[in-house]
Amino acid sequence: MKKQILILVFVMAAFIKGMAQENTIDLDTIYANDRMNVALIFPEPIRQGITGSEDFVFTYNREKEQHLGLLQAIPGEVSNLLVISTTGSIFSYIVKYSKELEKLNYFIEDTGKIGNEIPGLSEKLNEDQALFSDSKAEKELSDKDTYYQNFSSHLLRSKQRIGRLRKRKDGVELKVQNIMFHKSELYFVLEINNNSPIDYEPAFLNISVETRKQGRKKSIQKLPVYPVYKHLVPEIILQRKTSRFVYVLPKFSIAEDKIVVIDLKEQQGERDIKLKIKKRFINNPN
Repeated sequence: MKKQILILVFVMAAFIKGMAQENTIDLDTIYANDRMNVALIFPEPIRQGITGSEDFVFTYNREKEQHLGLLQAIPGEVSNLLVISTTGSIFSYIVKYSKELEKLNYFIEDTGKIGNEIPGLSEKLNEDQALFSDSKAEKELSDKDTYYQNFSSHLLRSKQRIGRLRKRKDGVELKVQNIMFHKSELYFVLEINNNSPIDYEPAFLNISVETRKQGRKKSIQKLPVYPVYKHLVPEIILQRKTSRFVYVLPKFSIAEDKIVVIDLKEQQGERDIKLKIKKRFINNPN
C-alpha cells in the first residue's frame, strides 16, 4: 500500500509540475469537523481517496463502486485531499478544520477534476484505453484479494488472541478473537457462537467509529468503516454451531473520546448484538 501511495504521489507531482508550466491550479477548500459528516458526491465512482494528514478521515465504499465519500476532521493544520476515480480522473482539494460548517454536501462537477493520473488521457481517453485500464485494475484487485484470502486463512489457523472482547444475547455470542495490523490493513478475526436451539442468520455486520459528546446536549456521531475484504462470512450459523471469519479494514486509529462499535443484526429476528471496543485494542493491535 505504501508503495502504491509513493507511486501515486510521484505521478501527481509530475502531473502538477507539467500543468504549472501552462497555468496555475487553484484548489477549492473544503471544511470539515468531528461533529458532522461532510458528503462529497463525485461524477465518477471513487477508486482511491488519500488525505495528507491523520487529522482528516475520508471514507468511501471500497467493496462496491460508489460516488459518495464522507469527510471528517479534528483540529489540526491545513492539509489536502486527493481522490482518484475509476477512470483515473484526479480531484484535489485543500481541507481545513472548522468548528462551524456552512456547507455539508458538495456535488462535484465533472469540470472539477484537475486531470488524469495518466498524462494526456484527460483530453483523449478512447474506448480501447478505458477497457485496458479496467482490465489492469481488475487484475490488481484480484491479486490483492488473493493476498487477503491467504493471510486471513493464516489468521484463522492461528491461536493468537487479543483479549476478552465478547457480547452475548439469547444464546448467541459475538467475539473478537484477534485484531492484527499487517501492512496497511487491520484484520478483525471474528466469531459467532450459536448456543441457542434456533439457527442464526445474520442480516449484516457493520463496523463503525462512534464519538460520544458529553455535556448538556449528549450526542453520538457514527462514522462507518468499510471493509476492503471479507473472508468466509457465514450466511447462517446452525444451532449449537460456531462460525469464524475475517473482516479486513483500512488502517485507522481512534482518540480517547471514540470507540469502535460492531453491530450484528439478525435476519428476521431480534437477537441483535452491539459490541463496543475501546481505544487500547484498536491502537495497540497484534
